[in-house]
Amino acid sequence: MQTRVAITGFGAVSAAGLGVDNLWQAAKSGTSHVGALDVPRVERLRVRIAASVRDFRASDHLSKDELQRTERFSHFAHVAAVEAIKQAGILPEQLAGDRSAVIVGTGIGGITTMDESYAQFFGGERRLDPFTIPKVMPSAAASHLSIAHRITGPSFAVSSACSSGTQAIGLGIQMVRHGLVDRALVGGSEASLTSAVMKSWELMRVLSPDTCRPFSKDRNGLVLGEGAGIFVIESEACAQARNAKPLAWISGYGTSSDAKDIIQPDEHGAARAMQLALEDAGLAPGDIGYVNAHGTGTILNDINETAAIKRVFGDETANVPVSSVKQLIGHTLGASGALEFAVTVRSLIERACPPHTNLSEADPRCDLYLPPESVELAPSKAVLCNSFAFGGVNASLIATRVAD
Repeated sequence: MQTRVAITGFGAVSAAGLGVDNLWQAAKSGTSHVGALDVPRVERLRVRIAASVRDFRASDHLSKDELQRTERFSHFAHVAAVEAIKQAGILPEQLAGDRSAVIVGTGIGGITTMDESYAQFFGGERRLDPFTIPKVMPSAAASHLSIAHRITGPSFAVSSACSSGTQAIGLGIQMVRHGLVDRALVGGSEASLTSAVMKSWELMRVLSPDTCRPFSKDRNGLVLGEGAGIFVIESEACAQARNAKPLAWISGYGTSSDAKDIIQPDEHGAARAMQLALEDAGLAPGDIGYVNAHGTGTILNDINETAAIKRVFGDETANVPVSSVKQLIGHTLGASGALEFAVTVRSLIERACPPHTNLSEADPRCDLYLPPESVELAPSKAVLCNSFAFGGVNASLIATRVAD
């Protein structure tokens, strides 16, 4: 039989605050944490809203030496990992060594440091931060976690835009299943709220100037966010050996490439990722009780995702509640899959689908079951989470309930 992969702990940093509890509270209540953007040179921007992690002080969580060598996206990953490890109840000596792995997804890595370095350099500064390179490299967060927890097994980054966190989790699942490692820290982290990044997104004409409204007829774009989601995943045997109780099983992972356009999505590729995840989990569409949508609030993505869900779920589509949380914590890019999977797993544990908010008027082309209030998931044994990225990279994860 195939090795089952357990989630024994997970942590989060988001605009809702530190911790999975704050993230879940935002999702469950439909409370938005989008607000005014407070970054240097914000006056040069037309769009000045985002879902920032406010009042975050890295010095509360890392040593002076660690702070010297790391930047914001690594700080987020560190805090989320500490929460996940604490919940998992795994001892430092159990986590350390070459039977553990670290895989952290990110869309752009340490762009906060890079943006500031460029501003200083072109402003005439001669002496820049000597740790700029180790701070900005996309693998910095994974490397930091491996050092902090003395993990000598595989350690690397996944960078596939908005599917990065989801693919990092998926790769971790495969490594545990095939016995390459016993456990892994997996997830995604992103901190890209700088004026230059915001201006670049503005030029693509996909940023909303007011709010994010996924699947709504009057939607006008996405809102950027930041944060991190990290999971401790283990083989069933590994968890049993240390008497750890699984919170959920990660049972399915599917990924595909549209291979068509760098920006415009394709429903067939998105549907293929969901179908592969179902096949991997050995489940039928009717077994899924909730879909956490990629749901960006852009015209093309929402229509494409709707078509893909209908292609996979067919007649079951009308019975499956679907919701997005990007209107609450923003689009966190490479961290989005991990943070949204945290919401998805928590929905399974709590037996409740979080509501879909900011739906002023449903787009007839997005005719999904979008519950305005929380929906009980008592009969459900599985939930699905989608991530669809620029480059046509699609990824889906399925979590299943642990028997009572």
